[in-house]
Amino acid sequence: MSPLRVVLTGATGFIGASVLRELVRRRDVSVRAVGRRAPEAGAGGGAEWVPADLARPGSLAGVCEGADALLHLAGVVSPDEALCETVNVRGTAALMAEAVRAGTGRVVHLSTAAVYGPGPHRGAAVGELVPAPVSATSRTRLAAEAHALAAGATVLRPGLVVGAGDRWVVPALAELVDRVPARWDGGRGLLSVVDVTDLARLVAALAVLPGGGATAGRVFHAGHPAPVRTGEMLTELAKLGVFPSVDTDLPWDECLRLLRATPGAVSERQFSLLARDHWYRSDEVWRVADCPAGPGPVARLASAAPWYRGALGGPGVRPGAGPG
Repeated sequence: MSPLRVVLTGATGFIGASVLRELVRRRDVSVRAVGRRAPEAGAGGGAEWVPADLARPGSLAGVCEGADALLHLAGVVSPDEALCETVNVRGTAALMAEAVRAGTGRVVHLSTAAVYGPGPHRGAAVGELVPAPVSATSRTRLAAEAHALAAGATVLRPGLVVGAGDRWVVPALAELVDRVPARWDGGRGLLSVVDVTDLARLVAALAVLPGGGATAGRVFHAGHPAPVRTGEMLTELAKLGVFPSVDTDLPWDECLRLLRATPGAVSERQFSLLARDHWYRSDEVWRVADCPAGPGPVARLASAAPWYRGALGGPGVRPGAGPG
């Protein structure tokens, strides 16, 4: 039996690199990685590399030829509206047109739960919240979803993604612990979090899902099914030596006062995203994909802790661009 031919965009990114590793481990899959640069030596296994750029739609011609599945994980996170429009919207539209033209039968498109805008959100299922994006990144990623859905894609909206290579979530938590050394609002905030290796398993499972049409043209939340309390994350990361422990509870208004008094890279809106309820029900996608969700992101932190300690201990390390 011939292997499933999978086209993957974003293979050099945080999530895409993990998906690439997951795919090349499988004997029933052959991978065509599409992007501006090839994966690092050894990272892509036997994957084929095809140079293309979402910012130049003409370069995407033929990238889906002969493919059984397209996994579109590439995108740009930037305050530059024009750049986000070019890459996230027009690039996605062109790529989806190529998938349709080539007859690619299965498409998975990575979006973000940031399309819902400011919370708090607690336990919402898909369809229970009206998206209200507040940034160039999230506005254009929501617009990109429409092109993907029109092509029959399965759209995934993860919340916070953690693990080795994460330059946003845990680095931002580390900065915030320094600026506001307390359990914010008592650490009660419920978050949708997923470890990158578990998200990669989910994406790969959807790529090879028999009768994958059951998920076509649908949107799913893609966090771990069990929400994580902010305080639980802070406690575990302190236990692992990633940053200092905190033992004081502060009300939210006092947390905001301290944040405003100490300038930093993480905005007040991003602080709210990490400290207050942003939990989206995600059970369905794991069940439909027949993919065990794993022990959860907090249990996975131990394996990523050495990477985080090294990254946060380096000179001048600051949180990267956060979700829209």
